[in-house]
Amino acid sequence: MAAAREICANTKFDCSLRVNDMKAVIFAGGFGTRLSEETAIRPKPMVEVGQRPILWHIMKICAAHGINEFVVLGGYKVEFIKNWVLNYRDTLCDFTVDLRSGDVTFLTNGVEPWKITVLDTGLETMTGGRLKRGQAAIGNEPFLLTYGDGVSDVNLTDLIAFHKAGGKMATVTAVEPPGRFGILGLDEAGVVKTFREKDKRDTGLINAGFFICEPGVFDLVDGDATVWEAEPMDRLVQMRELAAYRHDGFWAAMDNVHDRTVLERMWAAGTAPWKVWRG
Repeated sequence: MAAAREICANTKFDCSLRVNDMKAVIFAGGFGTRLSEETAIRPKPMVEVGQRPILWHIMKICAAHGINEFVVLGGYKVEFIKNWVLNYRDTLCDFTVDLRSGDVTFLTNGVEPWKITVLDTGLETMTGGRLKRGQAAIGNEPFLLTYGDGVSDVNLTDLIAFHKAGGKMATVTAVEPPGRFGILGLDEAGVVKTFREKDKRDTGLINAGFFICEPGVFDLVDGDATVWEAEPMDRLVQMRELAAYRHDGFWAAMDNVHDRTVLERMWAAGTAPWKVWRG
């Protein structure tokens, strides 16, 4: 109980609706070709904003709502993510090391109470296939699913509550930025009736990630070549099992160098809307 109160004290949100033990699953295996200036040497989730990988920012958003367990679905240059996780405490904390014995005593331990699973889901595996490969680590409970390059001030606590109330197999967060992402068509009840991926001519509500999924979605993935945003989401639409949670606040994807520069400037100015945690 004391730990829960401490988490609530460090977030801007009401923690009363938190789903305990929910994992956040993060797509982090793509090549990031439109950010090749950075991704030639490291995977996109390791590209830094404010001297921290954008993956860290996404985890902090989740942790602000009490989600402290993560499954990272890596692929391209996954060793960078593994090394960052393995060295995270050593880098941030002061320590004393006995060089003869190799014993290390940490003098400070102010790191986040996170449990992180990093999986190599294959270099060429598509998003749906990555999700399927992570099934054993994710488990048989509802989970949050998002992308390793998008940040938002979306209220995940409310999103989780909305999903539970809706009773659908999956819920996607819908926003209104420029029309370069998958377009969602909703009916009056907020259920997705059409979905079309990435058409630059489109405007309107789009797929911003931050899904809440029931474990039944694993059955919609055929194999490594399955793209999550194609067959599985199309099937959810046809089954009327995809709901949309509308978010009218901030959302941004770090898709290219310009996007990263914009996020970096916001962070440096202390005006980053996605910083929903304190400290």
